[in-house]
Amino acid sequence: MFCRIVSGELPAATVHEDDDSVAFLDHRPLFRGHVLLVPRTHVTVLSDLPAERVGPFFTLAQRLERAVEDGLGADGSLILINNVISQSVPHLHLHVIPRNRKDGLRFWLGPRHPYDAEHPAESYAARIRAALAG
Repeated sequence: MFCRIVSGELPAATVHEDDDSVAFLDHRPLFRGHVLLVPRTHVTVLSDLPAERVGPFFTLAQRLERAVEDGLGADGSLILINNVISQSVPHLHLHVIPRNRKDGLRFWLGPRHPYDAEHPAESYAARIRAALAG
């Protein structure tokens, strides 16, 4: 679906377009003004985005974050990327969601799973370090 929006085949309320990315309003927003940023080149997850495109993609994400907050008078925003799990469209997309105090959005915060004797933090850190190294 996002490739069809990028190509102009499907209409969308576009807020930004350039040679590399398109940003448009989510058609099922959590809050009005919820923007999706997608690369024009189809990639499924963030790690598939070519390294030379990561910086420009996130620089644009920063600009969109500020524009959503300032343009809508929002107290802040939620910046979110789902990779595979909860990714409704299998195309990399970054959400910029306007937030206001007491807006009722709480489900993003739980449930929490603290570290404990059976699941020590250092063992998780070690596994991640090993994956980074290898």
